[in-house]
Amino acid sequence: MAGVLYLVATPIGNLEDITARALRILGEVDLIAAEDTRVSRRLLNHFAIKKPLISYYEQNKQLREAVLLDALLDGQQVALVCDAGTPGLSDPGADICRAAIAHGIEVIAIPGASALLTALTASGLEKGPFCFEGFLPRGRSERRRRVQELASEQRVMVFYEAPHRLLATLQDLTEAFGEQRQAAACRELTKLHEEKRRGTLGELLAYYQQTAPRGEFTLIVQGAPPPESPAVALSTVQAELEQLLAAGQPRKQAARTLAHKYGLPQREVYALGLPEKEIAGR
Repeated sequence: MAGVLYLVATPIGNLEDITARALRILGEVDLIAAEDTRVSRRLLNHFAIKKPLISYYEQNKQLREAVLLDALLDGQQVALVCDAGTPGLSDPGADICRAAIAHGIEVIAIPGASALLTALTASGLEKGPFCFEGFLPRGRSERRRRVQELASEQRVMVFYEAPHRLLATLQDLTEAFGEQRQAAACRELTKLHEEKRRGTLGELLAYYQQTAPRGEFTLIVQGAPPPESPAVALSTVQAELEQLLAAGQPRKQAARTLAHKYGLPQREVYALGLPEKEIAGR
């Protein structure tokens, strides 16, 4: 029988954030695939876990995929970890996951720390639907194009960014979204120098222009406000109502249709053109 591929979340900073289940799985598997074996070795040594390590990162993922699939199809249990957080988010973990599923291999996620959710919940921005963008394109023109595409996005947006690209990203976001868009810049989450800076995009840009960015950042940006419904004259609505009535449509149905179309109360549309005594008698 084939083995199991475990996607094991590791701490994003504070080692106490690893789960008991993650430690058990890491101690039981036959092989651990790591984004950076040096980083993962320090984690494993801290918890006295001695297991074979193999590197798996963007530049060697095609070569390593065959090795990992062979091990899994041979019945070995394999754990995949990234340098910090949950594998498969902004790293090549999603590729080996898809390959394993395509070969009929079971994939089990071991939940744990995630910079995405840690920053989102502590941002102070309105909660609700959100979208995860991960790292924006590195190229200037590609990054600006993607940011412009997101200018009308109404959901809260989450971005990852490296310190040396933070200013360029904030500049592009400010130009596309406007200086007054609310945001939060979270860095070094769960670590000794954790910082969460909240304000408008303009304020964050001004701050980091004066203060050199350090550490890995998670940016949370408020979505765009919903577009306002265009104002419409009641005389226009009444004229459309009379057309629908003349065509034989019942007043209640016609009022419901136009109320939905123009964002008006159905009772108000229903009453258009009716004598006051009829409105009062309803």
